Amino acid sequence: MQAQLSNKKLLLHCNIGTISDAPDFDASADAEALYNAMKGIGSDKDAILDLVTSRSNAQRQEVISAYKSSFGKDLIDDLKYELTGKFERLIVSLMRTPAYHDAKEIHDAIKGAGTNERCLIEVLVSRTNKQIHDMVAAYKDAYGRDLEEDVIADTSGHFKKMLVVLLQGTRDESGVVNADLVEQDAQDLYEAGEAQWGTDEAKFIMILGNRSVTHLRMVFDAYEKIAEVSIEDSIKSELSGDFERLMLAVVQCIRSVPMFFAKRLYKSMKGLGTADNTLIRIMICRSEIDMLDIRECFRLRYEKSLYNMIKDDTSGDYKRTLLNLCGGDDDLAGEFFPEAAQLAYKMWEISSMTKVQLRPTVRPASGFDPAADAQALRKAMKGFGTDEDAIIDIVAQRSNAQRQEIRQTFKSLLGRDLMKDLKSELSKNLERLIIGLMLTPAEFDAKMMRKAMEGAGTDEHALIEILVTRNNEQIQAMNAAYKDAYKKSLEDAIQSDTSGHFCRILVSLTQGAREEGPADMERALADAQELADACNADSDDMEMKFMSILCTRSFPHLRKVFQEFVKCSNKDIEQIIKKEMSGDVKNAFYAIVRSVKNQPSYFADRLYKAMKGLGTDDRALIRIMVSRSEVDLFNIRKEFKETHDASLHEFIQGDTSGDYPAEKTLLILCGGED
Repeated sequence: MQAQLSNKKLLLHCNIGTISDAPDFDASADAEALYNAMKGIGSDKDAILDLVTSRSNAQRQEVISAYKSSFGKDLIDDLKYELTGKFERLIVSLMRTPAYHDAKEIHDAIKGAGTNERCLIEVLVSRTNKQIHDMVAAYKDAYGRDLEEDVIADTSGHFKKMLVVLLQGTRDESGVVNADLVEQDAQDLYEAGEAQWGTDEAKFIMILGNRSVTHLRMVFDAYEKIAEVSIEDSIKSELSGDFERLMLAVVQCIRSVPMFFAKRLYKSMKGLGTADNTLIRIMICRSEIDMLDIRECFRLRYEKSLYNMIKDDTSGDYKRTLLNLCGGDDDLAGEFFPEAAQLAYKMWEISSMTKVQLRPTVRPASGFDPAADAQALRKAMKGFGTDEDAIIDIVAQRSNAQRQEIRQTFKSLLGRDLMKDLKSELSKNLERLIIGLMLTPAEFDAKMMRKAMEGAGTDEHALIEILVTRNNEQIQAMNAAYKDAYKKSLEDAIQSDTSGHFCRILVSLTQGAREEGPADMERALADAQELADACNADSDDMEMKFMSILCTRSFPHLRKVFQEFVKCSNKDIEQIIKKEMSGDVKNAFYAIVRSVKNQPSYFADRLYKAMKGLGTDDRALIRIMVSRSEVDLFNIRKEFKETHDASLHEFIQGDTSGDYPAEKTLLILCGGED
């Protein structure tokens, strides 16, 4: 039976732009002002950018007509002649209608030798049916060609099929949902992917390419209950390449178009260089639709305002124009717009519902023979020189349990200590990697904690990373290994090396006494209110209250607490920590929140920071690759690719290219290219 269903979890966006119709608009006066700004030697760029960015697109079209009527000239041609570079591209693009601007972006993406698949994906997944129909007509008018035929000629496979489906502009926009069909679609998607060997891509294309936004949001919730993983995780494991990217983008837009664009904007500006075409395209096309929502999503996800990121990443008249389109800076810890609060609440709800299947990259070797491995390792180290490749191939491709058998067998057969032999034969990063892999996880964690505290300085980030991400059993095993190796308790070592609230947080985590089990709803509401109330207390009381909850409650419970915190305070817990706290205390609480929300994503970010910029934090890189290879390194790889638009494999290759043995070992642990 058809029914108009209200989904209580549905995000409701008011779609607020930053550019709207200018009051007291006079197209002829604007045309004359632009003419005066461009006549004579040089041009008044300030006058041009201030006028163009303070008019709606419909008003700009009137100005173009008035300019031709008054001066017999084409305004866009004059702007192209007078302006240069990125500023010219931005101003000229603002003067085109949305449909013709989209048509040009698609044309530029498929013309010439290469194809800009990311542009095709971004435009086609985010437009309404009407916008797609208008774009197809504009493409035909501007280029005398059929857009669908050009896309078919330039793409292939399932990627091409899904693009063609989207180009029809026939997605159901009725808002009517059939409850029975929701369950059927969720079951069909499950059977097309997770439930079988291989993937029925056609079923994904049919459902994700045609059903309504309201319907698909409900399908995604139903799918998660059936599969016990999110639809995004299934797509990442079942699909690959451009088709995977396209289907993930469809899902992201179904969940939240503003969040989709916030992610695209962040990726366009992070790292070395700026993807100016992407930045220009999004700032123009969303300025009259949902730029305020995008700004809030950007702040929510990246703890930095879009305004400040543009300000830091661009310059000159180009920067000023983009900032005008952005429309203003957002106070980092200001209250959410109602739409963004709903989004933050929903994000925590999704986090609490999702059961992530953790996947390692290193598994036990089949046909394992510890005696043969022990003999092979001895042979690799005997005589003049060392066969590093042989050592790497054995150690990096055995599970930790198998490595412990090799250690024992090496001593039983040969009467020698394998660890001592390896230390005498290897050096630098390869030694650190191989020895790290040969230690038990508890021994390795204990050693990493020791390294973080020895010498003059302290590596607080390492202390935080280890203590926040290990479970009670792992922390207790690490405590025992530390005591055994260094004849001193880990707690005493931490108290000797740190101080204040930061020391108390670490000592609390070192107890390995975090509660375990599901969320207690009634208690979660009380905890959320206590955290909200603590935000109004002095900093000492606030930090102690945060510690009493964040360091002791189970992760499932904290997900619910952080979700309800949004409702209690109309703010996000990450924003509060970033704004109200500082130094190591801030970093520790922030790491807890990130781990609670998505631990593989937290590690992906740590790996990125270890390798980006000049120099590599080798210790952090080795620590994470060794400690996560048998836990969740595959998940970390996927998060790395999604966030940074480059594979972890690719990053490691680029960052360790001068150190072949270490690079080879790290790439084996990585487990493959994405």
